[in-house]
Amino acid sequence: MSDEIVRSGAGEPVARRAAGAPGRNSAEIRADIEAQREQLSHEVEALRGRVNELTDWRRQVREHRRELIIGAAAVGFVVGVRLMARRRRS
Repeated sequence: MSDEIVRSGAGEPVARRAAGAPGRNSAEIRADIEAQREQLSHEVEALRGRVNELTDWRRQVREHRRELIIGAAAVGFVVGVRLMARRRRS
């Protein structure tokens, strides 16, 4: 029988399991569960960090200031044109 590597969602190896290994003892199963818990803990922390990074609006504004200014100018122009058109009609 060949060994099968169990991988996490990120593709990192978590545990090694013998293919079709019903003969594993409880210590091996517990060790596998503990290894998977540890890996899951690291993945959750990495995900929290990424979520915090993406939802930090102040950082997003700092990094995309130019795009925001261009967008605000475009919206201001469109609103100004519409107000002027409405004013001419009345």
